[in-house]
Amino acid sequence: MHVKIKLIIRLTLLVGLIGCASKGSNLAKSNLSSGDVASSHSLAEPENVLQEPLEIKEPTGSVTLREAIALVLVKNPELPAFSWEIRAREARMLQAGLLPNPEITSEFQNIGGSGTYNGTNRAESTIQLSQLIELGGKRSKRKRVSFISRDLAWWDYKTKRLDVLTNATKSFIDVLAAQERLFLNKELVHLAEQVFDTVLERVKAGKVSPVEKIKAGVALSMTRIKWERAKRDMESTLKRLAAAWGSSSPVFKKAQGNLYNIPSIQPLEQLVDSISKNPDIARWAAEMEKRRAAVEFEDSKKISNLTLSGGIRHFNDTSDNAFILGVSIPIPLFNRNQGSSMEARHKLAKAEKEQNASELRVRTSLVTAYQTLSTIHTEAMTLKNDILPSAGKAFDAVKEGFRFGKFSFLNVLDSQRTLFEAKSQYIEALTVFHKAVADMERLTGKGVEEIKNTKEPELKGDLQ
Repeated sequence: MHVKIKLIIRLTLLVGLIGCASKGSNLAKSNLSSGDVASSHSLAEPENVLQEPLEIKEPTGSVTLREAIALVLVKNPELPAFSWEIRAREARMLQAGLLPNPEITSEFQNIGGSGTYNGTNRAESTIQLSQLIELGGKRSKRKRVSFISRDLAWWDYKTKRLDVLTNATKSFIDVLAAQERLFLNKELVHLAEQVFDTVLERVKAGKVSPVEKIKAGVALSMTRIKWERAKRDMESTLKRLAAAWGSSSPVFKKAQGNLYNIPSIQPLEQLVDSISKNPDIARWAAEMEKRRAAVEFEDSKKISNLTLSGGIRHFNDTSDNAFILGVSIPIPLFNRNQGSSMEARHKLAKAEKEQNASELRVRTSLVTAYQTLSTIHTEAMTLKNDILPSAGKAFDAVKEGFRFGKFSFLNVLDSQRTLFEAKSQYIEALTVFHKAVADMERLTGKGVEEIKNTKEPELKGDLQ
């Protein structure tokens, strides 16, 4: 019995040493570096995602697009979730590289029987240690699958980041447009007040009917209603922009930028060549690599694993000891993992079709966005160079003629409505144009750049 206790202690120490050696080996090999598994993807960027966020304060006066983007990158409530997903997949990488645990078994035979086998006089006690040996490179292939899966988590983050920045840019453009509409409606109120004062003077002089005064008062009230509505719209756009970085009550009052800058458009061929930078397209290189690695991993399971065992057996009747050695390996007679291997190949074929469909979808979206951009660019330039100058001159002429009785009040209202509808259409065209530019940058995977010409701290609303 004393010998059995010694054997148990020795085997326990042996198991502990094996476990420590396995742990140290795996920790040394699972350092989450690119040296573990060959891969063509950079791992420097995911580490930046995991850094602690910087402290950036929201501007209290005006905010530029560059400042808005910086706030979004640091404080957007959706992006931090991806850093935890990357951490989770790194933990999966660590788990994939661990060795199977050894097993220790204890067995007692020939006890509690009849005759000479009554009691424990002829008992045989066995203590055995077993270790599963994975063959066929299963461990390295499993690590490779999890390694590429971590890269895909980074591509998911990059896609989401571009989506968030594009939406923030569009919200910034909405603020610029709301500012111009507010300025436009304020100008319209000012002109309506001037027209009302002119009508009031002509009524007092007896040159027009008092009915004209009522009409002018109604027109003035309508413009003031539109101005109040523009104020509320302005507040809504400020809140939507602030929501991009998780703020429910914006402290800034306006956006600083130039809505009237209309840059030239690049040829479509150059933009099509740039779609490879789109993360929706670029991620498929890693996705296909992962699917191929999954096929190799499932194929490796066709090779049966080997279990080595060894131990000591003690015979009570003679107090003798003997060593036991064993080898076991499954016979791949029925289950050769053929179903899982076939499934991995089907998923690889599916991924190839999905990759083609994704590229076609991005190209189609790019062509559609480019057509929208070209059309709205032509519309904006026509409004700027032809329609607005003509409508402005016509309104000035009618307003001046009205003072001398050459035109009726209806002529003034009609020319005023034509001018300000053209100005509103111009602001809308510029808004659509800059949003289309943001869409093009999203489709080509470019960083969202600040709208140029932001020298003036406050826009003057000059549409001429």
